[in-house]
Amino acid sequence: MTRAALSVLDFCTVYEGETYGQAMARSVELAQHAEKFGFKRMWYTEHHNMPTITSSSPAVLIAHIAANTQSIRLGSGGVMLPNHSPYVVAEQFGTLAELHPNRIDLGLGRAPGTDMQTLGRALRRDSHSAERFPEDIKELNGYLTGKSIIPGVRAIPGENTSIPIYILGSSMYGASLAAKLGLPYAFASHFAPQHLQTATKYYKDNYEPSEQYPEPYLIAAVNVLAADSDEAAQEEWEKVCFNRVKAFAGRGKYLTDQQVEQIVASYQGQQILEMLKYSAVGTKDEVRDYLEQFQQSVGADELMISLQSTTHDSVLHNMELLAEAWDLT
Repeated sequence: MTRAALSVLDFCTVYEGETYGQAMARSVELAQHAEKFGFKRMWYTEHHNMPTITSSSPAVLIAHIAANTQSIRLGSGGVMLPNHSPYVVAEQFGTLAELHPNRIDLGLGRAPGTDMQTLGRALRRDSHSAERFPEDIKELNGYLTGKSIIPGVRAIPGENTSIPIYILGSSMYGASLAAKLGLPYAFASHFAPQHLQTATKYYKDNYEPSEQYPEPYLIAAVNVLAADSDEAAQEEWEKVCFNRVKAFAGRGKYLTDQQVEQIVASYQGQQILEMLKYSAVGTKDEVRDYLEQFQQSVGADELMISLQSTTHDSVLHNMELLAEAWDLT
């Protein structure tokens, strides 16, 4: 079995006591390390009104990180297309592609990436905009390939950049759309494991070749926590799980550690932790074995890694061990 390419998904997390600028500076350093270790690409998520995530403007963030790296591919994982005009996205990413040729990706999702209050009142997103997702993708791809479907309208820059478009999803909807349009597909199994096997199989079995992509290309996301010993990995994993439950169960309210521990042991807490079902935790050899099995089980061409560590230093060490395990370095 040929090993899948490895890439990294960066949420641009803000740690306690840290400024947003410091969080983004760490994202630059993370990308520089990923480039040095041989990872294929870094992707950045679009989230809004989330105090611990600073990647609300992927295009702006990518521009800064691209200027501070040399070769690693950079992209959105993804731009939530219904939040935007396809034309503006084409211009933004077209600008990036002209400034950094052959380094820019465009992952597209249709979820809001935020709460309903922000969605309706701040982003002013039409409640029906997600229904236009397939048509918006076609319009956007038309701008990027120089085949605009709107007469007389060209994306400048953007035209003829042919930036690779990836459909992001966590359900059968994204899988079926990517297969029908003949586009690469990335499944968000790092937090939505339920439909992984069904959706990825459908995508591969029903793929309709396109001019740009004659063969299907599947990316599957997976969490990774590699440490020097299994004991150290499990200890860190407990912290990751604790923080995950605290973040999801305590939205908008303060929870004591004792309250979080009680939630972790509850049905609600276990449901939250089930989101982390696909996680490689342990030594670098254990992580390698898990990822090989995961790749084979879904037939992934590439694995998008969400590094699950609780400090910046541990994230960097996690990344280095993963690179060694996968023979990237």
